[in-house]
Amino acid sequence: MSHSAPRPRRANLLSTEVVDRSRVLDTLVHNLEGMAYRSLNDAYWTMVFVSQGCTALTGYAPEQLLGKTDISWEYITHPEDRARVRAVISAAVEAGQRFTVQYRISTASGETRFVVERGIAVRDEQNALVIEGFIEDITLRQTTLEALEHAELRYRHIFEHASEGIFQTTRDGQYLAANPALARIYGYATAQELMTDLSDIDRRLYVKAGRREVFHRLMKAQGQVLNFESEVYRHDGTRIWISENAHIVRGPQGEFICYEGTVQDISERRHYQEQLERQANHDLLTGLPNRVLLGDRIEQGIARATRLGYYLALVFIDLDNFKFINDSLGHAAGDELLKEVGTRLASCLRSSDTVARLGGDEFVLVINDHYRTSSVISLLERVLQEIGRPIQLSGREFHVGASLGVALFPNDGDDAQLLLKHADVAMYAAKDRGRNNFQFFTRELNRMADERLNLEAAMRSALEHDGFDVHYQPKVDHTRRIVGMEALARWKHPELGTVGPDRFIPVAEETGLIVPLTTAILRRAFAAAHRWNLHREVPLRMAVNLSPQLFLSDDIVSHVANLLRDADVPPNHVELEITESVFMGDSERAVTLLSAFKALGVSLAMDDFGTGYSSLSYLRRFPLDIIKIDRSLVTGVEHEQEVAMIARAAISLGKSLRKTVVAEGVENQEQFDFLRSQGCDEFQGYLLSRAVPEGEMTQLLSVAGGVIPAPLL
Repeated sequence: MSHSAPRPRRANLLSTEVVDRSRVLDTLVHNLEGMAYRSLNDAYWTMVFVSQGCTALTGYAPEQLLGKTDISWEYITHPEDRARVRAVISAAVEAGQRFTVQYRISTASGETRFVVERGIAVRDEQNALVIEGFIEDITLRQTTLEALEHAELRYRHIFEHASEGIFQTTRDGQYLAANPALARIYGYATAQELMTDLSDIDRRLYVKAGRREVFHRLMKAQGQVLNFESEVYRHDGTRIWISENAHIVRGPQGEFICYEGTVQDISERRHYQEQLERQANHDLLTGLPNRVLLGDRIEQGIARATRLGYYLALVFIDLDNFKFINDSLGHAAGDELLKEVGTRLASCLRSSDTVARLGGDEFVLVINDHYRTSSVISLLERVLQEIGRPIQLSGREFHVGASLGVALFPNDGDDAQLLLKHADVAMYAAKDRGRNNFQFFTRELNRMADERLNLEAAMRSALEHDGFDVHYQPKVDHTRRIVGMEALARWKHPELGTVGPDRFIPVAEETGLIVPLTTAILRRAFAAAHRWNLHREVPLRMAVNLSPQLFLSDDIVSHVANLLRDADVPPNHVELEITESVFMGDSERAVTLLSAFKALGVSLAMDDFGTGYSSLSYLRRFPLDIIKIDRSLVTGVEHEQEVAMIARAAISLGKSLRKTVVAEGVENQEQFDFLRSQGCDEFQGYLLSRAVPEGEMTQLLSVAGGVIPAPLL
């Protein structure tokens, strides 16, 4: 008795669940706007079930339609539509497919309504073939469409013969109507050709991205747009300027129907305006921005630098010996020199930067978006080199130097006038120092510039005399057994002392020295890998970081293949670590190179995983074998819950994608234990070993079978 008592209660619970589901289903079906139904597949479409929505739809109560009554669905269907509807449904039933059909019905009050029916033939509980579906009233929509058609007929003559372009479009940029004038403006033979081809106004029409979004915002705020000027593409790819006036067309209930408006070609007027503006804002000799436009560009640069937290560099340039050339060869030769210098300066800059001519032989550069002074210095060196190239004037070859003064926002001033003044002061300091050089306004930045130049010279000498060392940091598995190592460049200069990678790597990348530096590291690392793996059953994997500059070079794959062959190292003994910045440029080229490396046989690792905003998409798109979780996701993982959650998610993601997951920056046993418990494959960090010279690495491999012991507690 004691064992049988709970059973009725469990049965009651199950019964309650069945009743609840039935009630939910019943509520859903009977409260839909429209009629759910089941009918026989007979000549009358005899209804065996209809939802309560049938009354609102047809005017008949459910009991009036069910069974063999005088009012069948065949009777309700409009006589002119019956044959067509039956043909559609019969074909779908025979093919075992769903159907959708639009037609008219007659309600109990004699009103004609438009409906759309969607359904499918199924087997009922007795295995008889029935039709189940849903019928919805679309009268309002159909009436609206008919109203549009009537309006179009009324205004067709005006529409077809207007001199302005006239259009109607949907919100998402589909043309509903266009007149011949609009087709002519956009370069199409007919309006129909325009509407068929120009199916995405936002992407296909406007030259400047985002103009359609501006159009939408104005419409939302004002209900109309007036004199909305934009540059657009014609059908043949040429560009014109148009002016649009448009408003929203609404239906009887205030609902949105479309945008409607007119278009005028204003290219001629815009061209005239641009000529006037160019004459007012540009130097007539060189075509560069003049003092007026320069002020505006500096203000824009200051606003951008303030918003993004970058430096804005203002460079004042004065040509050396220009007066001598101008006086000895004449003004025509001087003008040619100024134009050539302007062209060379522009070639050094990005489109977001500005080169302006103030007058005479004075130029100003506005350089945006630099977050460290070293990159500014690299650009200034390139400017001096470009200006200093030989130039032919009046049949003779000349060399022209320049003195450059640099002021940085926000360090050296917070407005255009003060920055120009300080850049001018720095330019005179460059002249006093012997010309053909650059000087920063502040002593500290000048010290940094000198240090950077000295560092570059020392690096070149070190590369020529094999002055860089390679240290190796072990990577271990969950048993702390060494399974590989990462090769890291180290530099100890006889005068500068130990120079950290954080100092010499950026200089190497900016000067192009990263290519010979990485080549030297690869040679040393591959030679060491060959020695360590000579008699090993399970080879150690050598990881080497490839800089983005080197990775994207034309012959990188063959270059690495040749180095592997020279060192007699199988490709599968090597891992190439690549940072996320490689993927943020030419992704198609990156895919090609990665695929070539995979074909070669090396493993590919994404370094610093978790520091980039789009790493997840890279894992999906690119053929990577390994992800290295950045130390920022490891530090604090043992006592900060949020860090632990993120690290756990990153490891789980890597494992689910069948990648080898490596954690770097492991500094204590608690971090190691947590990461190991989450399934991390390999570990690297100071807990296990710092980067050590080759000899010490050899010793680590020989002690205790290459297992790094855990620290004593």
